Amino acid sequence: MTGDRGWMERAVANAARVRHSTSPNPWVGAVVVTADGTAHDGATEPPGGRHAERVALDAAGSAASGATVYTTLEPCNHTGRTGPCAEALLEASVARVVVAVGDPDPHVAGTGIARLKSAGTDVTVGVGADIAREQLAPYLHHRHTGRPFVVAKLAASLDGRTAAPDGSSTWITSAGARADAHRLRAESDAILVGAGTVRADDPSLTVRDWEPPEGTPAAADPRRIVLGAAVPSAKVQPCLAWDGPIDRLLEQLGDEGVVQLMVEGGAGVIGDFQRAGLIDRFVLYLAPVLFGGEDAKGLFSGAGASSIDGVNRGEIVAVDRVGPDLRIEFKPGS
Repeated sequence: MTGDRGWMERAVANAARVRHSTSPNPWVGAVVVTADGTAHDGATEPPGGRHAERVALDAAGSAASGATVYTTLEPCNHTGRTGPCAEALLEASVARVVVAVGDPDPHVAGTGIARLKSAGTDVTVGVGADIAREQLAPYLHHRHTGRPFVVAKLAASLDGRTAAPDGSSTWITSAGARADAHRLRAESDAILVGAGTVRADDPSLTVRDWEPPEGTPAAADPRRIVLGAAVPSAKVQPCLAWDGPIDRLLEQLGDEGVVQLMVEGGAGVIGDFQRAGLIDRFVLYLAPVLFGGEDAKGLFSGAGASSIDGVNRGEIVAVDRVGPDLRIEFKPGS
């Protein structure tokens, strides 16, 4: 692997392995490339542990002197639960630091890059910014807005239906799609459903069907939030039962360090979030199934766009096969 872009792609891959275990800290990947071309990888450890740059520097040891370091996010320049990464890079006498994107966190906000430059380190910013920014989208959104990044997960037939007219809906999608949805849960700090879903399905909302990459920490179940009330015996317990404005809920969760909120519905809840413009990303699993009629239940309930001029035109970010199903990521328009 050669070239700045290639090394940054490797750093992004390192970050992907720990996506489920670092929040509320950003999931960052790093690579130290020594003078002889040897690469040493790093990724952020769970809160309280080392940041990605320090993991990679520790792996390189004395060979880090004169090396080039690739990192997906600007090195920190403040002392929190760990020391500043910018200082660690200087102490290691690296020759060059390549940064994908700057960190908007007010504790950093350009000071890490400035510290390195002021000490004479060669710093390049923007390599691989497109892929790193997409990977870090929830973190960047949280730091810019103070609210969690809201991901709506939906599963449907090819004709956009979620359940038969009699209400039966078990396992429209495959086991592989369900495991992938549990991965999405593991990447989320909290998961939200409506009280109707709790009454009808009594979901546990765990990550039981997904195994994290080998050598990474176990995945924790997200916090459970119910719009409305949940009986004490419900599997979502303990949960936060919320009956106030959704805007206020997002503000509270953001203040509590929830970087990503996953909304699983049902159709009424998803519709409410959609109409309020509160969904930042849709993840839709489509199964090779057709209900073949208008009487089956749809993805949303409530009023939608009354004319073609009112539809939400966004961007399809990714389309992937998950077993027999399709996984579509949609970024709604603003």
